[in-house]
Amino acid sequence: MAGCSSGEKADIPEPAASASQSASADAARLRAALLPLPKGMKVAYGPETGAYGTLTSTKQGMEAVRQAKLEHPECAGAAQLDVARPEIAEAPAAAVGYTSSRGSITQAVVALSPEAFPGPLPSQCDAYQAEVRGTQVVYRTRDLRMPRQGDESRAYITTASGGDRQAQIGTVTIRRGGMVMNLVVVGNEVKREGLLELGKLADQNLAQAAA
Repeated sequence: MAGCSSGEKADIPEPAASASQSASADAARLRAALLPLPKGMKVAYGPETGAYGTLTSTKQGMEAVRQAKLEHPECAGAAQLDVARPEIAEAPAAAVGYTSSRGSITQAVVALSPEAFPGPLPSQCDAYQAEVRGTQVVYRTRDLRMPRQGDESRAYITTASGGDRQAQIGTVTIRRGGMVMNLVVVGNEVKREGLLELGKLADQNLAQAAA
């Protein structure tokens, strides 16, 4: 080759990584932050990757909101990632869902700027009513005041009571750098200690993936 003597390597620059290669690397990093299958549960869906607004868990949440008539509509996504914001809906994400006879666990990890982290629960959302498929449901939420995980974190347990049924929804949201993890646990009873321990495990995975 012209310009190269025997035994010397040609000074040829390495090809730049393609956009698809970069996206695949980001998806792999987000998936690595997801919790493994918990003992006694089975996979409901995923792991899946893509824009946050297109994921199964996100679409299921949006459908549930559409089916409910809330006393305070602003409480539907309070203290959660606001999928109505394009920068959140279009952000790269990974998610998985697990289920058992006792309840379900849904987790999403999203690549977001720190400004996208949800604010605290508005006071009017501590307790409110909604009509869900013809049934009046009362939602009561308490802030768990969890020890801080990552750069920012919040945790809540919501009790939903309607008719002769009651369920609890535990949520943990943690940010480390440009990654936000959202964990949702649903069951007849969600215990504070168990929810926070699960959040701690999720944060350990998040820390490794964000490093």
